[in-house]
Amino acid sequence: MELDRTAPLSLNAWLRLDVVARLLPPQATDVLEIGCGQGGFAVRLAQRYRYTGIEPDPASFAVAEHRLAGAGTVANIRLEELPPARFDVVCAFEVLEHLDDDTAAVAAWAGRLRAGGLLMVSVPAYQQRFGPADQLVGHVRRYDPAHLRALLTGAGLENVELLHYGMPLGYVLEAGRNIIARRRLHHAGDVPTAQRTAASGRLLQPARPLRGLAHRWATAPFRLLQRATPGRGPGLIAVATAPTPAAGGGSTAGVRRPGGTGR
Repeated sequence: MELDRTAPLSLNAWLRLDVVARLLPPQATDVLEIGCGQGGFAVRLAQRYRYTGIEPDPASFAVAEHRLAGAGTVANIRLEELPPARFDVVCAFEVLEHLDDDTAAVAAWAGRLRAGGLLMVSVPAYQQRFGPADQLVGHVRRYDPAHLRALLTGAGLENVELLHYGMPLGYVLEAGRNIIARRRLHHAGDVPTAQRTAASGRLLQPARPLRGLAHRWATAPFRLLQRATPGRGPGLIAVATAPTPAAGGGSTAGVRRPGGTGR
């Protein structure tokens, strides 16, 4: 409960976390998070793993650094500036849709995995749902499941599993964000996409501790409901593993994870 006060999550982040928490491998040791934003997920991951996060936006980084308070490492850099290291888990939540070259990004993320390590990404689902809220926060695209699967397998990753989340509350939240975004876009003018992306980690984040607690309890029944419909929802989470060397070639056991739907 204390984390809900010190690192409150948005309504949609609570829906996402419910899926992410069940997919994370319990026996992994270290985690790299790409684009950790203000650290809402970071502080929760740092309770379970040796945590490293990177966040290029200075304002979001400052909040994340304060929230982690030495429990993990966070740096105001981009991935190419991170010293060489490999991790059991690399994750990027609501990042990929902001990047022009998503193929190169996934390849770079996969390159930070140990053999058998797990890559986890979350993205907004279905290009046909691209709307004002996507424009406002600097999204380049949304992802159809087949597109995301091809992106991960194209990077050499294996055992790709896809899960939707957000049914039914996520659709309501998305509709509300689109209404708000239409108004804000009218005043945004020619703000560059890169600037919108940098600010996206701060948008809609609860500023007050009590609101964070309210979000936790308000989403509780919907977090249970979405578990019954892993094939539906406006959000998409994918997990995939880095290949391990062939048997007899000094292979490592890799990171096991809880089973998914395999969609």
